[in-house]
Amino acid sequence: MAHGDHCAVVTEMPPEKLQNDKINSQLDRPPVGGNRFSGWLGETILKLCGWSFSGEFPPHPKMVIAVGPHTSNWDFFLGVAVLFALRIKIRFLGKHTIFVPVVRNILSWLGGIPVDRRSKHGVVGQVVSEFNCSNRMILALAPEGTRSPIYPWKTGFMSIAHRAKVPVLLIGFDFKKRQIVFGPSIKTTGDFNADMAKVYEFYASVTPKYPHNAILSE
Repeated sequence: MAHGDHCAVVTEMPPEKLQNDKINSQLDRPPVGGNRFSGWLGETILKLCGWSFSGEFPPHPKMVIAVGPHTSNWDFFLGVAVLFALRIKIRFLGKHTIFVPVVRNILSWLGGIPVDRRSKHGVVGQVVSEFNCSNRMILALAPEGTRSPIYPWKTGFMSIAHRAKVPVLLIGFDFKKRQIVFGPSIKTTGDFNADMAKVYEFYASVTPKYPHNAILSE
């Protein structure tokens, strides 16, 4: 077969195959969020405030993101800037009672997931169902679940990731270095004590806004 004929055969791919490849490539990366303006805004805010990124954000289409240590309200505003800059769509949890008409539409557009703690399936079961029904989904949580000093940290985020069979990406806001640190991507084992040891080890290298509020060991 001549070289030119070979090229002709390769490029004559059925339209449905091309479409399927395009869909598959889209599903193999994180869900996109925002637009050019919000991306520029996030990058500009971080730059003006002296923040930079350290490490790489993995291209997983599904994952749980643990952001910590959570010691200040500043974490939220910094997180929004990071979200804008990365241009990815993040899901977050909210009490079902705040998802009232009108507000519900706004919260859902922002990525909110209403959870009912009274449900027999529990919060973990509800969120796992969301993962199972989604081709791409990134859920962001604060491992501690509070800004107050607490130890041990809650393992709900680990349970969600384990049952949904998705990795956990650790992200730290290092206020000393002014870096958003993309840490390891953990595959849960079901032994949450061992898994959490890796979490504490990573966050021990990150300086939060108020270090005295971050307890990583007994």
